[in-house]
Parts: sequence; structure tokens; C-alpha cells
Amino acid sequence: MKFWQKIYVFSILVFVIIFIAASVMVIERSHNNMLRQEINSALSQNMSIHASVDAIVPILRIFDSIDYEKSVLTRIANEFVDKNSGQLTYLDIRDETGRVVFNNVDFQMPGGRGELDKLNASEIHWVLRDIGERTILFTSNLTDINQKSYVFTYMTDVTPVYQDRVEQYQFFIKVALAACFLYMLIMFFVSRGLTRSIDRLNRTAQVIAQGGFSERVRLKSKDEIGVLANNFNVMAAVVEDKITDLERNNEQKQRFINNFTHELKTPLTSIIGYANFLRTTKYNEELFLDGVNVIYSEGKRLESLSLKLMDLIMLQEEHSQKEMLDLGAVVAEIKPALEIMAKEKGVAIETDCEAGKLPMDPDLIKVLLFNLADNAIKASAEEQTVTIRAYWREEHYILQVIDEGIGIAKEHQDKIFEPFYMADKARTRNSNGAGLGLSICQSVASIHGAAIRITSNEDQGTTVEVDFAPLHSKGEITT
Repeated sequence: MKFWQKIYVFSILVFVIIFIAASVMVIERSHNNMLRQEINSALSQNMSIHASVDAIVPILRIFDSIDYEKSVLTRIANEFVDKNSGQLTYLDIRDETGRVVFNNVDFQMPGGRGELDKLNASEIHWVLRDIGERTILFTSNLTDINQKSYVFTYMTDVTPVYQDRVEQYQFFIKVALAACFLYMLIMFFVSRGLTRSIDRLNRTAQVIAQGGFSERVRLKSKDEIGVLANNFNVMAAVVEDKITDLERNNEQKQRFINNFTHELKTPLTSIIGYANFLRTTKYNEELFLDGVNVIYSEGKRLESLSLKLMDLIMLQEEHSQKEMLDLGAVVAEIKPALEIMAKEKGVAIETDCEAGKLPMDPDLIKVLLFNLADNAIKASAEEQTVTIRAYWREEHYILQVIDEGIGIAKEHQDKIFEPFYMADKARTRNSNGAGLGLSICQSVASIHGAAIRITSNEDQGTTVEVDFAPLHSKGEITT
């Protein structure tokens, strides 16, 4: 059973039970009040008759005649009956032997009358009896006249009270049917309306389960279901982001594996090919030297690749110990090594660094500087300059490596930090590169809480900027 159907059925059941219970209570309460009024009225009439008889008892004592007593009682009874002729009332008077003194009933008096048992002169007993299709209220009391007991029974027909209850129940059944039909009609639309939002959530969940992670629930309500829908959308967005990240990571890992396999294949093919050539060819000094040089070159390339991979693996594990050091001093320390590396290509190295102490791992910072400078030197032509600058920009410490080389095309700038990605593959391979330098730099920057930005135009040079988070003391060193 669907949720809206459960709401529909259970609400109707609750409504019917409460409506029936409330209506029965009202009808029964009204009936009991009316019946109580009839009983009180009958008791009052009985007491009135008893008072009338008590008023003439002194006269009856004077005459002390049974016939006179019965004549007077008959006259009082007729007056009372005539006075209440418009009502369904009856009077029965009997002497102590049970003989009828007066009776105007139009029905058969019952044989056993339990209300007369243990009846005292100061009491009025009453009882309700069903006689045929009628309900009669009997009220009885004793009156002593000249040491003789007379039983006065005042009776009233209370059948209309019970008929009224039956009519009320019949009317209630009609009202209940109409109310239930109207309630069922209203609750059908209410239950469907209340659960429509849940249906939307369910449909959206099914779409997401089938791979439509961008699907969202569109609800504007501010109730609990609206809050649930909003939380569902937040959850779906987080799931979509996580899946997107996983897909991107898987793609990057696959590219890493593909590129790594390709990078290994080329030098290994050369090494194996030349080794086999030298093994199967007669000794020729010139050919031998050429082959050995190729094998050495490709071996160095594999060595460089392995060292870069080890650096990258170590950086991802983030095993580093930081201490407060001056970045300008670190730049000055490695400048001679950079100048030797740049001299082979005829490139000049210039530095201009403001002092600033940063929490850093000096070995990792040297790796960062070496890789950035190495990329800049490889991109530069003879007699060009590579500049390393470090300065404060408000609370940020900025490290820049600037070259005047060939630059990076726009379509490559968003991918150059991926491992093994090479914008100019021919130039990178010629210099034993493997496309890991910038990936290593990004890992080092991440460990130090810094961000790397690249600004580059083709044939106009490249500026790599490392932005360290707001840090500590300032000074000034220029090299």
C-alpha cells in the first residue's frame, strides 16, 4: 500500500471512529436527559396526587366509609385524568386486597410488579416496562386512609422519548454517510497533495540511482518535507562532487599509467635495440661509441624519471619537517647551482628577493626552486634571462620565476600540472624531461599551504607565481 493510501485509509478510519463515538455520546446523553426529565415529571405528578389525597384524609376519617373513600378517590383520579387528558398518562388505584378502585389504562397491566415489593408509605418506586411496542414508566406509592393502604400507580408513556432517540440515530446515519463521503473526497486530494513532494523525491532518487547525478528536487515549501528536499539536494550535490572527483582522479590515474608506460617504453626500446645491435654486429669503434652513447643517454633519462617519481611519491606521503627559515637565503644558497645549469645553455640567472621567514622544509623548497628554474631555462633561448623574485604583497609572500622563453599555449595551461603532461613533447624529451616537474612543484606548494599561478603567452615568456599564505617577519635581501 502506498504512503498516500495509508494516510487516506487511516485518516478515514480515525474520522469514522471519532465521529461515531462523539455522535453516540451526544445522542445517548440527550436521550438520558430527556428520560430523566420524564422520570422527574412523573415523580412530581405522583407526589401531586399523593398531596391531593393527603389533603382530604381528615374528611375521610370523619365519615370512615369504604364506599365514600372509593368515591372520593375516584373523583380525584377523574379530575387528574381530565386535567392531563392531552398527555399519555394513566392512573391506577388499588386497595390493600388488590381490587381496582380506579384504572384508565388502555393496555394489559403486568402480572408481576416488582416495584411494589417492600414499598413504604414514604417512598415512591419507579420502573420502565416495555409493553407491546410501547415503553411505560410506572411510579408507585402507598397512602394510608383510615388504617387501610391504597396503592397509587401513576404511569406515563415515554415511547416518544425512545422514538426520538431512534430518529436521531437515523438522522445521524444519513449525516455520517454524507460527512464520510465528503471527508473521503477531501482527504483523497489532501493525501495526494501531502505525498506529492515525496513522489518527487522518489522520482529524483530513481533518476540519480540511474546515473543522473545532476538531477535535483524542485520544492519551494518550508515545511519538514521542504527541509528534507533541501537536505536531499545538498546530499545529491555532495555525491555528484564526490563522483566527479572520483571520475577525474580515475582519469588522471589512467593518464598517469598510460603516460608512465609510454615514457618507459621509448628509452627501453632504444636501449634494447642498440644493445642487441652491438651484440650481433662486428666490432666497429665508431658504431660502438654511438651505440654506447645512446644507451647512456637513455639510461640517464630512465634515472631522471625514477628520481622524479620518487620525489613525487615522497611528496604525496607528506613526510616533511618545517622550520622557520628565510626564503631569500634559500634562493641565494642554490643560485650558484642554478647558474651552472643555466650556463650550459647561455642563459643568465638574476635574483631579487625580500627577506621573509616562513615555516618550510628547506629541501622541498629547493626542489620547488630547482624544478621551476629548470623549466624556465629549458624554455629560454641563448642570452635570455631567468629572474627569481621574492617579495611581500600585503600579507602574502610571493615567489616568482620569470623567463623570456617560448611560453605556453592557452590550451595547455590548465593541464600542465598533471604528471607526465608535456606541452612540447619533443623539447621535453630532448632534455630528458618526463613532464613531472610542475606536478612535483604543486605537491611542494600544497604541503606549504601555497598556491601556484601561471601567466604565459606564446613567444613572450612565462611567469610562475607561488603565493604563500599570510605569514611572519619581513626583512630584505637582494642578490
